[in-house]
Amino acid sequence: MTFKLAASPHSHQRRTTQQVMRWVYMALIPGILTLIYFFGWGVVWQLGLAILTAWAAEAGCMLLRNRPVRFAWRDHTALVTAILLAISIPGLAPWWIIVIGTAFAIIVVKHVYGGVGQNIFNPAMAGYVVLLISFPVQMTSWPLPQQISQFDLGFLDAASVIFTGFTPAGYNLEQLRMGADGLTMATPLDSLRTALNHQLTMSEALQRPIFGDYAGLGWQWVNLAFLLGGLVLLKQRIISWHIPGGFLLGLLVPAAVVWMFAPEQSVSPVMHMLSGATMLGAFFIATDPVTAATSNRGRLYFGLLIGFLVFVIRTWGGYPDGVAFAVLLANMAVPIIDKYTQPVTYGHGEHP
Repeated sequence: MTFKLAASPHSHQRRTTQQVMRWVYMALIPGILTLIYFFGWGVVWQLGLAILTAWAAEAGCMLLRNRPVRFAWRDHTALVTAILLAISIPGLAPWWIIVIGTAFAIIVVKHVYGGVGQNIFNPAMAGYVVLLISFPVQMTSWPLPQQISQFDLGFLDAASVIFTGFTPAGYNLEQLRMGADGLTMATPLDSLRTALNHQLTMSEALQRPIFGDYAGLGWQWVNLAFLLGGLVLLKQRIISWHIPGGFLLGLLVPAAVVWMFAPEQSVSPVMHMLSGATMLGAFFIATDPVTAATSNRGRLYFGLLIGFLVFVIRTWGGYPDGVAFAVLLANMAVPIIDKYTQPVTYGHGEHP
């Protein structure tokens, strides 16, 4: 009898890492197409830059470690990291933003810790947080949904903004983010935070054109599209329900309790569910098998912790969203979660 030793992620369905990652990026397609529809061609350029940077960084690291490059490219882990980071940043962010973030995610977060299966932090979210802390202006300058924007940017127009900072007509990103009223608009979550801090009621805050029926215009459909992709992963048993279920429950319950007592001074549970990176985080980021808890009970607690932290950061933190910070904080808690939730060996009683 022979035993094969391999790094995580492990699957009980005899799927290779390549097959699992292929399902993940295929399930991301509905959300990516919705992002492109609402926020323009910049998303495509960011994806291209991220993928090329990830492949180059992966190849360089593998050569330095005297490992075959083709095997690293074949497992698609770098590809998924690049895609997750690219769709998490503003579509018209300068080109060097995504290059720095992706290189950091692959080189430092993944390979410095030993490569696939050894990293303790989610690479895409670690790269995102480094960018957000280092370049807060560029990382929070989301373009307006195309349906309410004064400018219709084509494929080459988006490239011009990303690589030069200006459209061919001479408009910069700040001008592109102006609404019909001539004011630069923030993202929906940031707009709500600002309005509530200025003592406006929720009803007054929701009058701005960036809001749709249930959440931010465009963002509600982006989240529903990522939810659809996440359900596909659940159906194919690529992921289990424990992490996304815990995530959504950990966010929904405190949001509902606070909203129940102060509906005009707090964000509704539905808006929390359909805003920012909620569904992307629940089904595609938090479920990373390398950095998440290992037992089913541990995964449920892990998801609950992330969801609660997202609510706390959105409500009282310094950033409008909070998924990336919540995931990294929960990654640090994984050893203690695993210690107290690992299954008891048969015949050895309970853990102390």
